[in-house]
Amino acid sequence: MWLLSYATRLTGDRYLAEDVVQETWLRAWRHADRLTNGKGSVRGWLLRIAQNVAIDIHRGRRARPTEVGFDGEALANTAVQSAPSDEVENRMVVGELLDHLSPVHRSAVVEVYFTDRTAASVLGVPVGTVKSRLHNALRTLRDQFPSPLPEAA
Repeated sequence: MWLLSYATRLTGDRYLAEDVVQETWLRAWRHADRLTNGKGSVRGWLLRIAQNVAIDIHRGRRARPTEVGFDGEALANTAVQSAPSDEVENRMVVGELLDHLSPVHRSAVVEVYFTDRTAASVLGVPVGTVKSRLHNALRTLRDQFPSPLPEAA
């Protein structure tokens, strides 16, 4: 823990400090034969290795172009907008697929997947009937078209 604290003070960045500590332990492990009882303390030796690693990282960053920051969480929360032409194409494809279903199956699919209403109450049928219609509709579409379709809910 003390080594991580020292590396954090050296780098000013907790994540970079973790990299420094990891590299410090690797270098110490590879060169354990250099440490003898008569040549200083283990703590001082590890601190010097950590300082050398931090210097190496700093010099390496100065020699290379500046890295671009990446905020993965912000990117993950950013909505991706599709082009209007993609939406038109999707509607056309879905419309053509729905044309291959019977009216009762089509209405079940539309109510469950495309509206925010409860399908059973809108269609006036029991929930089991809606599930059965969805199952049969998706099976029909899978049999006619080999592309992957969503599973029934």
